[in-house]
Amino acid sequence: METSNQYTILESLQSPQDIKTMSFQQLAQLAEEIRSFLIQSVSRTGGHLASNLGVVELTLALFKVLSLPEDGIIWDVGHQSYVHKLLTGRMQQFATLRQFGGMSGFPKSCESPYDIFNTGHSSTSISAALGMTRGAELAGEKSRTVAVIGDGALTGGMAFEALDDAGTYKKNFIVILNDNEMSIAANVGGISRYLTRVRTRPQYHRFKSNLEHAFGMIPVIGQPTVLLLKRIKDSVRRLLMTSTVFDDFGFTYFGPIDGHDLPFLCQVLERAKAINGPVLLHVKTKKGKGYKFAEDKPTDFHGVGVFEIDTGERNGSSTSYASVFGATMAELGGQDERICAVTAAMPDGTGLGTFSKLYPKRFFDVGIAEQHAVTFSAGLAKRGLRPVVAVYSSFLQRAYDQVLHDVCMQNLPVTFCIDRAGLVGEDGETHHGIYDLAYLSQMPNMTILAPANFIEFKDMLSYATMVHRGPIAIRYPRGGTSFETGKKFVPNLPEVVTEGKDVAIISVGHMLSSVVAAKEILEKNGVSVSVVNMRTIWPISPQFIKSVADAHKLLVTVEDGVRHGGFGEKVASYVSGQAPVLIKAHDSGIVTHGNRDKLYELCGLDAETIANDIITKLRQA
Repeated sequence: METSNQYTILESLQSPQDIKTMSFQQLAQLAEEIRSFLIQSVSRTGGHLASNLGVVELTLALFKVLSLPEDGIIWDVGHQSYVHKLLTGRMQQFATLRQFGGMSGFPKSCESPYDIFNTGHSSTSISAALGMTRGAELAGEKSRTVAVIGDGALTGGMAFEALDDAGTYKKNFIVILNDNEMSIAANVGGISRYLTRVRTRPQYHRFKSNLEHAFGMIPVIGQPTVLLLKRIKDSVRRLLMTSTVFDDFGFTYFGPIDGHDLPFLCQVLERAKAINGPVLLHVKTKKGKGYKFAEDKPTDFHGVGVFEIDTGERNGSSTSYASVFGATMAELGGQDERICAVTAAMPDGTGLGTFSKLYPKRFFDVGIAEQHAVTFSAGLAKRGLRPVVAVYSSFLQRAYDQVLHDVCMQNLPVTFCIDRAGLVGEDGETHHGIYDLAYLSQMPNMTILAPANFIEFKDMLSYATMVHRGPIAIRYPRGGTSFETGKKFVPNLPEVVTEGKDVAIISVGHMLSSVVAAKEILEKNGVSVSVVNMRTIWPISPQFIKSVADAHKLLVTVEDGVRHGGFGEKVASYVSGQAPVLIKAHDSGIVTHGNRDKLYELCGLDAETIANDIITKLRQA
C-alpha cells in the first residue's frame, strides 16, 4: 500500500454514499487517485487494467447520481468493475486480486451487497438488469438497475434480444453503452461501423453541443418543460440525421457523450432518470486512459500480468499452446487453400494474428458472437472449405446448440480448437474450461483430441484440418508445457508411455505431466504403474479399455474436466465389474480463482494427491 497522502480522498471514503456529497473538484482529484492506485496495484498482481482506467469518471458519475445500494449496477463481462470495487470498501483487498482466497477480478455477490449480479461473459447485462428491474416492480420496490455494456459486448446477439424486449418497457430503465471502440481486440463488423458513424457526424455534434450548453444554463424546471425540451431536441436531431437504431428499438437515446466529462455525465444521468421509458446513454471513453502504455496498446493491457510501471514492460512470455496454434495454422494455411480461421473477437488471444495477415480473405473475426461463429463455419464447410473455429473453452459453451444442430447433426468438417481447456487460474469460475469434454462427447459424429505436448498438438491440427472427415475438437490448456513424449500421434491409437502390472493410469491431455510425476511417487512406494496417454478422447475403444483393465489391479483416469459425463465415467461404464476404477476429475463444476498449481491441489489433481489416492484405493481393494 502506498503512503496515505497519495490517496487522501480515496482512503477517507467511509461508504459509497460519501461520493454523493463531494464537489466535482473533489471528484476530479479522486479520479486521479483511483487511476494512480489501479496502475500501482495491478502492476504487482496483474489483472484487467485498460478497461478499468477507461471507466473511472463513468463509475463516479453513477455512484453520485444513483442511490446505492438500493439502486444497482450490472457491469457487462465485469472486466471494468475494479473502480466499482474500490468505491465499495475493497481497497485493502486489491493486494489479493485474483489470488487464491482473495478478491475476484469480476463482480461477485458473495463479496459485497453492491455486486448485485455475477458476471464474467459478455452481452448479459441488459437481460439481467431488465429482469431485476421488472422483478423490483412486481415486488413493489422503487429501486432501479442500470446496465453498463461495452460496444464490443453489444455485438452479442443476446444484447439485441434484450434491447428488443426492453424497448417495450413503459417505465424508466437505463442502459449505458460504454463505447471505447474495443472489446479485447479492436471491434469489427456492422455495429462498430454504425457507432462510428454516430460518433462522427459533425453537423449533429455542433447542434448537440450548442443545445446541451443551452440546457445546462436552464435552472431546475418542472417535468413537463423537461419533456418539451427533449422533444424539441429530438425533432431537430431528426432533421439533421436519421434516428439511431436505439430510437427505433423504443429507447430514448442520449449521445455520444464524453465519458470523461464528469459534471456533464452527471447532468445527463439525472435527465435520464426522469424519463418514463427505456433510455440509452451512449458514452464515449478511452480505454487505458491516464496510463500512456495502456492508451497506446489497450489490447496488451486488457488482461496483463505483473509489469514495470515506468516502462510498461511485462514478464517475458514463453512458448504457449496459443502461439504453437498460430504458427501451425499459418503453415497449414499455406499448404491448403481450403483452410479458414474463424474467431469471435479473439484474434490475438487465440494466436491467429499471423494467419490474419498472411491470408486475410480466409480469416474471419465475427465479433463477440460465438453462436454465429459456429453456424457461419458450418456454412463455410458446406461450400467445401475447412474452417477452424478458435475459441476459449468457456466461451464455446454459448454455442452449444449450434455445435450440436448445425455442425454435428450435419457431420460437417469443422475443427474446434478449444483453448483454455481445464483450469485457467486467476479468472476463476466463469472462465475455467472444464465442461467441454463432457458435453461435446454427447454429440453425434464428434471426435475429441487432447494433446499432452506441442508435437502432438501440431500433428493433431494437421490431421483435423487436412484428413479428418466430420466435426472434430482439439482441447488444450492455457499456457505451455515442458513435457514431451516420443511417439508420433496416430488417430484412435493411445500411447503407452510406461508399462507396469499393478495400476494403469489413463491420462487426458496435459494432465500427463502430473500423471508421470505421480507414477514416480508410486514406484518409490513399490507400486508398478502403466501410464497411457489417451490422445483420442472420444470416441473411445471399449476393447482397448477392457484389455488395460484385465492386465491391472486398478484402473485410474485423470482429466482436467468435470466428473459427471466426463472421460472417467465413460471408461468406468466399459469395465463395470471387471476392475475397480478410480476417477480423478473435478467433482464440482465450480472452482474458485487463484494460481493454477494451487487449484489443482485443491481439486486433488496434483501428482502427490493422485498418488496418495491410488495407494488408498489399492489398500481398499
